[in-house]
Amino acid sequence: MIKMIAQTAAPAAPAGSPYIAFGYMVFFMGALYFLFIAPQRKKQKEHDKLVSSLQSGDEIVTTGGIFGTITNVKDDRFVVRVSDNAKIEIGRTFVHAVTKKQDAEEKKSS
Repeated sequence: MIKMIAQTAAPAAPAGSPYIAFGYMVFFMGALYFLFIAPQRKKQKEHDKLVSSLQSGDEIVTTGGIFGTITNVKDDRFVVRVSDNAKIEIGRTFVHAVTKKQDAEEKKSS
């Protein structure tokens, strides 16, 4: 007679707690928020503040690299003088930076 040895299945590894997995997911979502989303929102708020403070006479740089002076402020755009005979209209979101504020020039001359 051949003696058969019963093969027993290895006991399954205990499953991790679902709360731990959820905790890791919350931790990574929080890290992503503080590393990527929060700084971008801060930068956007600063840009919105910059654009809302612009007025006629300010010298600006557009995102396309065009330098000019604001001659007129409209609801959704600026009229910018780029040379003596040329004016263009740009959207508010395309202002990249301010090179000179008109108020700063007036304060220096006083």
